[in-house]
Amino acid sequence: MRYINIFFYVLVLFIFFNGCQKEDYSKTPPKMHWDRDLCERCKMAISERDFGVIAVDKNNKVYKFDDIGCLILWQKQEHPEIFIKKIWIKDKKSKTWIDGLNAVYVGGYKTPMDYGFAAFSKENAPKDKKHYSFIEIKEIIINKNR
Repeated sequence: MRYINIFFYVLVLFIFFNGCQKEDYSKTPPKMHWDRDLCERCKMAISERDFGVIAVDKNNKVYKFDDIGCLILWQKQEHPEIFIKKIWIKDKKSKTWIDGLNAVYVGGYKTPMDYGFAAFSKENAPKDKKHYSFIEIKEIIINKNR
């Protein structure tokens, strides 16, 4: 009976301390709940899987957006104090999550909030279209929405 009590306490402590570990979103994106999660900026349900965006701040807090333009304007206009350390965005071609800060952006797409940029990994980016960096599309979107 005594061993069962000790085993129970060790199990409870293990579960407690294991549950306190923070997720490492620098290697794996947080889960997106399509059609249920709401965009931080426009409050619309995030449903178009080609354009979903997840941002993670320095405190590991997660923010979700339906369009890269929503993230850019939300941070610039509403929350400039938040330092975003990681951006996950869907690759338009492969449909996988990629690093949004190092993605290649191509304009001319119909996006949820009509900012017009789709993200691609360097390998998947269309060769016949102009490529933009994250910094370039950030400036384009901010200047267009002044």
